[in-house]
Amino acid sequence: MLPKIATPKYDMIVPSTGKSITYRPYVVKEEKILLIALESQSDEAMENAVIDIIKQCVETPINTDTLTTFDIEFMFINLRSKSVGEGIKVAPPCQHCEEVNEDIKVDLDKVIVKGLEEDVDMQVKITDDISVDVAWPTMKNKLTEAEMKTGTDTLINMVARSIGTIYNGVETFSASDSSKKELLEFVESLGSDQFNALLTKVSEAPQLGYDLEFKCKACGEDNKLELKGLSDFFQ
Repeated sequence: MLPKIATPKYDMIVPSTGKSITYRPYVVKEEKILLIALESQSDEAMENAVIDIIKQCVETPINTDTLTTFDIEFMFINLRSKSVGEGIKVAPPCQHCEEVNEDIKVDLDKVIVKGLEEDVDMQVKITDDISVDVAWPTMKNKLTEAEMKTGTDTLINMVARSIGTIYNGVETFSASDSSKKELLEFVESLGSDQFNALLTKVSEAPQLGYDLEFKCKACGEDNKLELKGLSDFFQ
């Protein structure tokens, strides 16, 4: 019988829950899943590959459907760091001369989730009597292609999927007890200012962040930019 390679174990904190989970680095069979997804240049394939790798490498029982987008991205960045090294290379354009600067290093150990302060007020007042608690979208509530036919469809469905609880006076309505159609009808009944207030709160969802600084190899100017979301790290 051939020997089995021992893999180390690590712990990380899930950003949205504060709970600790144990994971192992991904190996060749999982990296193959990622490489195939990258070659396809499909966002959906990449997302599915990331989730599959997390399911295989996280040893603590978790339900990926209940994890937020920023949970998934943060977990994968940690997996990537321990699997292939703390640094990856990106190729950002210069903000001054637009020259593409290749091989700029990003320290994955310094990537954080921004916008996850404990004192964030998740409630939006719609009228004197009606308020809405916004919940960060989970993987289970991600938008389908049909819900993103147009920019307007995307925004409306994104807000509808982000509703956690609706308060109307003394009455409370949980989104989990309401149908998708009911939530959509509620959002479409809002005035422009009311909708924009909810959209602004939804748009403030936490996300991966990394402050990147580099000197342009062409013009010599200093650049400062922020990488946001998983796609920025794997351009």
